[in-house]
Parts: sequence; structure tokens; C-alpha cells
Amino acid sequence: MGSVTVDRQSIAAIHPVIEPYIRRTPVVTTPGSDVGLPGCTVVLKLEQLQHSGSFKARGAFTNLLTRPVPATGVVAASGGNHGAAVAYAAARLGVPATIFVPTISNPAKVERIRAAGASLYLVGARYADALAASREWAADRDALAVHAFDQRETLLGQGTVGLELSEQAPDLDTVLVAVGGGGLIGGIAAWYGGSIRVVGVEPAAAPTMTAALDAGRPVDAPAEGTAADSLGPRRVGELTFPLVRDLVERVLLVDDGDIARAQGLLWDRLRIVAEPGAAAPVAALVSRAYRPKKGERVGVVVSGANTTAVAFGTPQAEAVTASASG
Repeated sequence: MGSVTVDRQSIAAIHPVIEPYIRRTPVVTTPGSDVGLPGCTVVLKLEQLQHSGSFKARGAFTNLLTRPVPATGVVAASGGNHGAAVAYAAARLGVPATIFVPTISNPAKVERIRAAGASLYLVGARYADALAASREWAADRDALAVHAFDQRETLLGQGTVGLELSEQAPDLDTVLVAVGGGGLIGGIAAWYGGSIRVVGVEPAAAPTMTAALDAGRPVDAPAEGTAADSLGPRRVGELTFPLVRDLVERVLLVDDGDIARAQGLLWDRLRIVAEPGAAAPVAALVSRAYRPKKGERVGVVVSGANTTAVAFGTPQAEAVTASASG
């Protein structure tokens, strides 16, 4: 695995390696009228049912099963979901894990990490702070660092979402995917390889990929709003950026209000619990940032559900955090 190649062939090769450790999450097909868009069909890939509560388990197991793990174990920085996934995978494989998260991480995610038995450190206000601390810790102890998105193995694991979705819904025209650091959308785009439209969706308050595409390279961007803990890593990855630049049709922006409405819609009409980041692709439909054509079949990845919220889409709803990057 010395190459940085991330493509359909390499994703197909990794799927049987991690398959015994992950869930093949289901899809739900619903008429577009459920999101106020009659005339199209929406196919939801329910990755919130994955081990540890998000798609992140795929990349975590890929790292731990394909890279040498020293006796000191693994270390990861995370907005929450990646940390929970690495902690879960490490516990399953009997490996020590140390996780660094920022103080804005959702309590549900922090509790998942603790429950898995990992050593946990809350450091700084943002993902970038936790990442810097984790790198220092790894260097001092010769631990295996598992990056949340900018790692070939992580991208390969996340790409298996696309592999499964293409088997479960082979006639899709478009897939909408949340964007944080770019690991999920990069892996999915690499799997499809331009054969269908892949469209990214990120919060307007944390436009990391939009800023990178505008600049022609990864650059620092604001990391604010409802999804700041993980759809706002400050800058996208050096490995993820070219995959998105070359294989993703475009990246759309949605505001926090649209995300909250999408969370409420998923719960009210489908009884699906989604974090803000996981609801971002649905927000693109609700807000009409993405307008499907008549007869279009639109895939939507619901990427995680590690949240403590009990009332979605209302002013009283608890502020909850997102899943697609950290």
C-alpha cells in the first residue's frame, strides 16, 4: 500500500478485507415528494447504522488491518466520529487507542470514545488543535497515527460506501455527499470514477472545499456553524483535494437553517436520526441548492447519527454536531 492511488480497483480490493468487521448498511428508496421534490426518486444510504454510529468505521478498520500497529497502539485526532470509529476498531482488534478531540465535540461522540475504552484527551477549540496535539503524542511514543481523512487507507475504506451503494442502487444518476475534510466524498468519487454525478454539500459557515476549489489548492477556511466540529477541519486534505477537483461535479453550500430543516424532515417523514453533517446532503434538496431533473434518481449518503438531540428542526433543538470529516 505504498502508492497513493485511490481508485475503483483498490477500493474493490479492500472491501473483502474489512467486510467481516463492518455492516453493509441498508438503503431506503423514497419518492422525491418526501423532500418536497415530486418527480424524482431519492435513495438514502443509511451509514448512521454503521458500527460506532458513522461511516468512519470503514476507514478505521482499513488502517488497522493493513498497516503495522506498534505495541504502543494507535492515535487519532477527531471532531468525534473518527475518534469513536478508531476507538471501536482498536477495541475489536485488541489494540490500545488514544484519541484527541476538541472541546466542541458533541457529548454523544465523546461518550462513545470513552465507552470503547480508549484514552481520551480534550484539546483546544477546533479539530486542528486536536490534530497538532495528536501528532506530538504519536511522535513521542512511536504510535500509529490514523488520519481522519487525508490518508490513503482512510480514503479506501470510505470508498466502500460507494461500492455498496452502486450494488444496492445501480441505476443512480447522482450521489449527494457531505464534505468536511474530503475523505468520504473523495473515496466515493474515486469509486464511481466519473460514471455518475457526484455532488458535494458543505455548510456555508465551513466552506473548506469551496475555498480550496476557488484557490486551486487546500487553503485555510472558516470553521464555524452547527457542523464546526467535523465538517469544519479548517482545510481539506492534500490527498482528498485532487479527487474532488477531478471527479466531483460541484460542491454546494447550505446554511445551518437548511441543515436543521433537513434533520427535522428526515425524522418527521422517515424516522431517521441524522447529525447536522449527515443531513447536509438532504439540506441541498430541501433548500433547492440541488434541483433534480424529472425522473432523476438521487442517492444521498446519511453519514452518521452520533447526536444527543431530541427535537430536530425546531428552535428548541439542541445544537448538535456533524460527521463527515472528523
